Amino acid sequence: MLGAISAASLTLGLGSAPAPFTAQCGNGDPSKALALSSSNSNSNNRTQLLIKSSFASTSRTIPSFRIAVAAVDSDQLSTDKQQAEKYYFVVANAKFMLDEEEHFKELLFERFRNYGERNKEQDFWLVIEPKFLEKFPDITKRLRRPAVALVSTNGPWITFMKLRLDRVLSYSYEADSIEEALASNPTTLDFEKPENWVAPYPKYEFGWWEPFLPTGVKESKL
Repeated sequence: MLGAISAASLTLGLGSAPAPFTAQCGNGDPSKALALSSSNSNSNNRTQLLIKSSFASTSRTIPSFRIAVAAVDSDQLSTDKQQAEKYYFVVANAKFMLDEEEHFKELLFERFRNYGERNKEQDFWLVIEPKFLEKFPDITKRLRRPAVALVSTNGPWITFMKLRLDRVLSYSYEADSIEEALASNPTTLDFEKPENWVAPYPKYEFGWWEPFLPTGVKESKL
């Protein structure tokens, strides 16, 4: 009979109680011992199945969660790349900016030379009759036309130029592309030459500003 109990206990599978302990609990009755072992084994197996199922469910959801986070991050980066660029400017009438302000030319050429020595990409331009002024009616009503704007993506430098030039108006705007930011309306510049030039330095030559115009844009005298 003990042989039968041991055989029964060995065939119940993993998680069943040891044979001696099962025999004692059965009070010498093989059928009761077998029934008790089977009950304990089935209970343990169900418990193990529940635990394995729980772990399996958790292991399947973790990768899905990580993929979702990665997708959100990727979309956010894509949105950031599409954000509009901010541009800063000072603006005044063309005669003041290009024909009267004695230091303006030197300031621009010095910065242009400095950028060349440092292999730095140009981030400032002169825009004659800029289209973006249509967004600023409070500024345009104070301007004599044609107008010229010094535009840059460097805000602190534009602030410096405003203080340096003094008689200019300043603000900022956003554009989706550099072509949109630097777009201009067609116009012709024509500055009268003074009859008597008394300054100790030579008069600015007409067209000195052309290196600072956006690519492909040139203005000429009538």
